[in-house]
Amino acid sequence: MVEKLFEINQAIERIREAVRPFPKAAMFALADEGYGSPFEQLVSCIISIRTYDEVSLPVSRRLFARARTPEAMSRLTPAEIEQLIQDCTFHEPKSRQIHAIAQRIVTDYNGELPCEAEVLLAFDGVGPKCSNLTLGIACGQACISVDIHVHRVTNRWGYVQTRKPEKTLTALEAKLPTVYWVEINQLLVPFGKHICTGNLPHCSTCPVAEMCQQVGVEKHR
Repeated sequence: MVEKLFEINQAIERIREAVRPFPKAAMFALADEGYGSPFEQLVSCIISIRTYDEVSLPVSRRLFARARTPEAMSRLTPAEIEQLIQDCTFHEPKSRQIHAIAQRIVTDYNGELPCEAEVLLAFDGVGPKCSNLTLGIACGQACISVDIHVHRVTNRWGYVQTRKPEKTLTALEAKLPTVYWVEINQLLVPFGKHICTGNLPHCSTCPVAEMCQQVGVEKHR
């Protein structure tokens, strides 16, 4: 079998057009609505963990209607935060995490969340995915956020060959042009939801099918 050459520049251009009709990934949608501060992006990402965008978006909006800054959030109790985010998965531990992060920002950083990976990753419950999304969207830093869609799709393409998201992050940092580091998540979340799906991907209508290795695909539409 002849290995197909994956032209990433061409692929990105085609995928931009292909995902245009679909809803944006939650974090990018919230930024477009004005919830683009580092704190809002970090909190929204915590809410979104193991939660569908259709749920996490209204949950984030409801929480921010009460508190949009670390100072305002710290004045709420964890129980009040939990009541506001109760529709998301793991709402009880997330409410405690969000409250603790808000208090820490007020106490240690004068109420302003620094755009520093070391600071974000030091918070309980914050991993590379949320840290990198926050830094990329809110801070304009070149960071790759690897979720299940980015991991699955880039491996299915054969663009990287990894078994775990953290390995995919390292592989993409070594190979993906920096200009796409933030956008790759913005594009591949809707692409992975609606076209390159986990089961029965829509290969027959995929805009990058001719360059895709289809790694692990046994059946498709």
